Amino acid sequence: MLIIGSRLVGTSILSIQAGGSIGYLAEPIINPDNLKILAFIASGPLIPKSANILDAKSIREYSPLGVVIDSIDELVTPDDIVKIQKILALNFKLTGLKVETKKGSKLGHVTDFTVTDDNFTVQQIIVKRPILKSFVDPELTISRKEIIEITDYKIIVKDEEKTLKSRAEKEDFVPNFVNPFRKTEQDYAPADTKKPG
Repeated sequence: MLIIGSRLVGTSILSIQAGGSIGYLAEPIINPDNLKILAFIASGPLIPKSANILDAKSIREYSPLGVVIDSIDELVTPDDIVKIQKILALNFKLTGLKVETKKGSKLGHVTDFTVTDDNFTVQQIIVKRPILKSFVDPELTISRKEIIEITDYKIIVKDEEKTLKSRAEKEDFVPNFVNPFRKTEQDYAPADTKKPG
């Protein structure tokens, strides 16, 4: 199942040991190398400020009620996991990044993303278009397969022309309808040559 990234923020953290909510997810920590959520910064009155990192691997299940973990002991400090510490030092934020094609055409900036509920891997980015292009398409949804490179300031995706061309070729669309308002060749023929019919 795909989850919209912005909906994860504020999701309750449910502890089996405590038998209820111990806090909520405040912010995802995303690895820019593979666009996977490694952990979440947790918040709430029961969450200690020193140990407020919830490793995504500790989440047993995601449900509409919240994310389920075994106990509050699953929360760690940023120093406990070296990989998370390095990602935090990068201060990488997916939302807000500019999106451009390989040729340099500006597509807009990331406003949201979708992730899978089983391993929290980003599957799509949602891009808000610039003002002039927003009249045609206010938002674009770009698959992770279209992403070529991620820098500190932007995401580079495959060129629009290639993407559109490959989609059109895959679809092989053949219209199977008749326009009732379009005249046929028979309608334009002189009255004496019209076929009965």
